[in-house]
Amino acid sequence: MSTKKSRKGSGPSANKALRWQDPHLERERGKYGQALPSREFIVQLVEQAGGPLPIDELAFDLGLEPEEHDAFRNRLRAMQRDAQIVINRRDALCLPEKIELKAGRVEAHPDGFGFFVPDDRSGDMFLSEKEMHQVLHGDRVMVRESGLDRRGRKEGKIVEVLERANERVVGRLYWEHGYQWVIAENRRLSQDIMIPPGETLDAKFGQVVMVELVAQPTRHAPPAGRVVEVLGEYGDPGMEIEIALRKHSLPHEFPPAVQGQAKKLPKGVTKRDAEGREDVRHLPLVTIDGEDARDFDDAVYCEPQGRGYKLYVAIADVSHYVRPGEPLDREAYERGNSVYFPRRVIPMLPEELSNGLCSLNPEVDRLCMVCEMDIAGTGSIKKYRFYPAVMHSKARLTYNQVWDWLSEPDGIPVKHAAHLPHLENLYKLFKVLLKARWARGAIDFETLETKMVFDEATKKIERIVPTARNDAHRLIEECMLAANVCASDYLQKKKHPTLYRIHEGPTPEKLQALREFMAEFGFYLGGGDEPHAKDYAELLSKIKGRPDEQLLQTVMLRSLQQAVYSPENVGHFGLAYESYTHFTSPIRRYPDLLVHRSIKACLGGEQYQPGKWEEIGAHSSMTERRADDATRDVVAWLKCYYMQDKLGEEFDGVISSVTSFGIFVALNEVFVEGLVHVSDLGQDYFHFDQTRHQMLGERTGRRYRLGDGVRVKVARVDLDATKIDFVLVADETVPGQAARASAETRPAKPAGKKASGTKGQAKPAAARGGGKKAKRA
Repeated sequence: MSTKKSRKGSGPSANKALRWQDPHLERERGKYGQALPSREFIVQLVEQAGGPLPIDELAFDLGLEPEEHDAFRNRLRAMQRDAQIVINRRDALCLPEKIELKAGRVEAHPDGFGFFVPDDRSGDMFLSEKEMHQVLHGDRVMVRESGLDRRGRKEGKIVEVLERANERVVGRLYWEHGYQWVIAENRRLSQDIMIPPGETLDAKFGQVVMVELVAQPTRHAPPAGRVVEVLGEYGDPGMEIEIALRKHSLPHEFPPAVQGQAKKLPKGVTKRDAEGREDVRHLPLVTIDGEDARDFDDAVYCEPQGRGYKLYVAIADVSHYVRPGEPLDREAYERGNSVYFPRRVIPMLPEELSNGLCSLNPEVDRLCMVCEMDIAGTGSIKKYRFYPAVMHSKARLTYNQVWDWLSEPDGIPVKHAAHLPHLENLYKLFKVLLKARWARGAIDFETLETKMVFDEATKKIERIVPTARNDAHRLIEECMLAANVCASDYLQKKKHPTLYRIHEGPTPEKLQALREFMAEFGFYLGGGDEPHAKDYAELLSKIKGRPDEQLLQTVMLRSLQQAVYSPENVGHFGLAYESYTHFTSPIRRYPDLLVHRSIKACLGGEQYQPGKWEEIGAHSSMTERRADDATRDVVAWLKCYYMQDKLGEEFDGVISSVTSFGIFVALNEVFVEGLVHVSDLGQDYFHFDQTRHQMLGERTGRRYRLGDGVRVKVARVDLDATKIDFVLVADETVPGQAARASAETRPAKPAGKKASGTKGQAKPAAARGGGKKAKRA
């Protein structure tokens, strides 16, 4: 690299020889229209410099023209944001690893401290409250390890803020003594947001507002913002959903370009649309969904074939109307999936598509993709084929209708009598597929689902009731699983990249903890270091019917990882499939739409290339988690509202989770969860045993374990913080009384990360709820 000698030339143009050595120069020219040095080449030059490289010197050596400097600076800032380089105080470029810096994300705690989660997964670092003054939850930062805190944890010091995660924040407006501020609904944003005079849009005290940050926090000043939207009073009907949408940055309004494109679509299937498709309108296909469903992705039909069956699964052909790169497609990608709140749905696609043109409504023609399968009497799929078709659904049926008719055939209405033989064929096939499922060793956890019944006048919960899952639900699930497996197999055989739905087995740490816990009950999980789903299924069969069945099942469930989308196929552990993808719900899941496009590309002898599959998979997994988090928030708030008038009432419940700061109890009859804080467990020092999922009294030996039955009194309901606190009524616990406990798991990092064995701590309680469960194996 040239140094001061190079400055003797006639100017920048004389030094461009170095720039022409960039191996990626033509790529940059084609992509951006100018030959800026590539990121890779800049990193290479910084490495060769052997120390901090001044930016001005580098620009001169590369022969940059004056008009190129701004673009070059923008590139360097983008590289710093992506942690490829660091720009130091002397305006010189450094390599992060050379100055012992790590890039990662800030994970804030409501109490003011936080954690640094490095990109390289080398271990979290504690960030003190002082360090957290300059950042907010989700910010990307550069951190240097500064030592150990008093508890022996690695502690970090923030050196650089790379990227801010929060541009808009939803919260409530307050004022006092001439100061105005907003407290964020996201409790991880623990800093008050200062609002200058005249920037409130005339919002009233305590109202919910949307704030745009005009100044991010620094070491010496809190964040500042201005109100850009007044949502209304905190207790207004539906406000919990409005808050969740903004808190979790869920897209909920379709841009004009998307609305315009949707309105231009035809109202039905045109002759041109039907050209080149197989005609299956003669088949008695029907949809079977819940009573509240409005979008119908799938229709089914089954007929006997020798000793086996022929199964048709017709799925809405969304890909015909939503084309790559168009406004509808870009918006669907951003949303990732539909979000199902109680009483409200945020669809992935506009209503013209989701409830109209793409929905397999009864007695109208619709475009579809068909998976036609020949299934043997053993449940194995002998042959299948995919093809685009035009169909005509003969009926819109519900799970409860179908199950009632299968249970009592004489009770079927005359107008649906013709469907009964086909439904009976589906049920026979279901039994065959179920046996194959058992033989395969798929895990089948028994979970409790609940439904909120709302008062039409107040729009708030009237009661919470359990929902029964009958064989009609399972019948459709097995049909969808079969089609999804065929889609995965087809794309794999064609060697076409796609997004697989992967579910990895337990980590070594969780596996060891599970085996230690099960050993206390005399059970052993087989399979060695790499157990199969069948090993889990066998263990489940052994504990079935025991009083502590729910306890043992919950611990098994929590040992498993979360299913995600990835182009790398590692199989689906829970379903015991070597290859699995999502094909059956393109109206409400973007990955399914990509699978449809991939299958169509293969049918046409082409290849579909949507971009970087890894990034699309990560984004799709994120939007799914985002939807779950938002739904959980709404359900928790509604349950808090429901419990407000039950202060002092007593209920029987089951310990559904044990943490270092107390026990969570799920109430048997009302299906609501709250916290008994560690300080309310009794006059003792209680120690948290994570392996045994229990709290143990140091002096008394009293034990509170996951799955134990307890009786509690409602002590406090904090609607603002969405927290419900219980206190114990009876001294004795009832071991294993977990028949009606919630089967949901708490987050991997429970709020607090507090030390065990403490007494009289602050009470970070949190209500938790269920919400609608999508078919998302």
